[in-house]
Amino acid sequence: MNTDGVPRIGTWRRVWPLTVAAAVGVPIWLATLALMRNQAGGPGSWTLIGDPLTALGCISVLLWRRRRPLTVALTVTVASTVSALATGAALMALCSVATRRRPVEIGAVVLAYVTASQVAVWVYPVEGSADTSWWVPVVVPALTAGIAVAAGMAVGARRNEVRSLRERAESAEREQSARAAQARALERNRIAREMHDVLAHRISLVAMQAGVLDHRRDLSPDENRVLVRGIAEGSHQALEELREVLGVLRADPGHPEPPQPSLDRIPDLVADARASGLDVRLADTVTGVPPDGIGRTCYRIVQEALTNAAKHAPGAVVRITLDGAAGTTLDIGVRNGPAPLRTARPPASGFGLLGLGERITLAGGELDHRPTPEGGYVLTARLPWPDGPAHSHEKSA
Repeated sequence: MNTDGVPRIGTWRRVWPLTVAAAVGVPIWLATLALMRNQAGGPGSWTLIGDPLTALGCISVLLWRRRRPLTVALTVTVASTVSALATGAALMALCSVATRRRPVEIGAVVLAYVTASQVAVWVYPVEGSADTSWWVPVVVPALTAGIAVAAGMAVGARRNEVRSLRERAESAEREQSARAAQARALERNRIAREMHDVLAHRISLVAMQAGVLDHRRDLSPDENRVLVRGIAEGSHQALEELREVLGVLRADPGHPEPPQPSLDRIPDLVADARASGLDVRLADTVTGVPPDGIGRTCYRIVQEALTNAAKHAPGAVVRITLDGAAGTTLDIGVRNGPAPLRTARPPASGFGLLGLGERITLAGGELDHRPTPEGGYVLTARLPWPDGPAHSHEKSA
C-alpha cells in the first residue's frame, strides 16, 4: 500500500486469485457441511477444523504458482482430497497451469483432480451417495476441470497476444528511432553539402584574389583596387549566401524553400569566376531544359570544379563543356591546365568531391576525376536525362 492508502497494483494481482480460490471453495465446504449434518453423527472435527486449515495452507501455496506451477498444482490437488474448502484452490492451480498451454502438464493435473474427487467421496461419505450413478462423480469433476482449463488457456492466449503486441510496439519504436537517426544523419549530410557548395566556391575565389594581391608586386593601383573590390564583394556574397542557408534551416517546415540554382545559372557562375581572375571558357551545346534535380546537380558539379580550379590551379585556363538532350544524358566536362604560378598549397577538406559523388549517385549518374599528364586536372560527369517536353535553352559563353 502506498502513502495515499491505495493498494498497489502488483499486490492486488497477487491477492485476487487467492480471494477467488477461497470464494469458490467456501460454497462447496458449506454444502458438504449441510449434507453431513443430515446424517448420523454430523460433521466431524476434521471437517470443522482440519478442512479449513488444510485449505488455508493450499491457498497460501498458490503464491508460488508462477514459479512452480506444476508442483503447486499437483500438491494442492492432492491436498484437496481431504479438504472440500481447498477445491477452489485446486481449480485455481489448474487454471494457472493451463495458462502455460502445455497439454502434458494440463492432462496430468486434470487426471490428478478427477482422481482426488473420487477419493474425496470416501473421505466425506454422504448419505445417498452410493445410489448415485457411477458416471456422475467422474463427469462433474471433469466438467469443472474443463471449465478451469478453458479459462486458463484463454488467459494464456491473452497474455501471449499482449506480449506479442508489446514486442511489436517495442520493435516499431526501435525502428522509428533508427529511422529518425538515419533521417538526422541524412539531413546533416545534406546541410554539410549545401554549406560546402555555398561557401567553398566564394571563399576559394576570395582566397585566389588575395593570393594574387599578395604575390603580384607589379600590379597597378587600378588593378589592386579591382582585386580588393572583388575580395570585398566576394566576402559579402559569401555572407549573404550563408545567411540564406541558415534562414532555410531555421524556417518553418511548411515554408517553401527559395529556388535553387540550376543549369541556367551556370553562365552567372562563369561570369563570377572570370571577374575573380579565372580564365574560364564555356562551351554549351545542351538542347532543352533538364529537370530541376538534374539541372541543380549540373550546377553544383561546375561550381565544385571551379572551386577546385581556383584553389589548386590559379591562373590556369579552365574549359567547361556541357552537352546533352532529353532522352539521352547530360554530359559535363571541366578541364584545367597546370597553374602558371605556383603558390602555397591551399588547405583541402577532401569533402567537396566526396559530397559531389554522393549527389551524382543519388541522381543515378557517374563521376570521374583524375590528373592529366601535363599537370592539370579533368572532371567528367554523366547524368541521366529522362525523355520529356523540350524547351529552348540559350547558349552563353
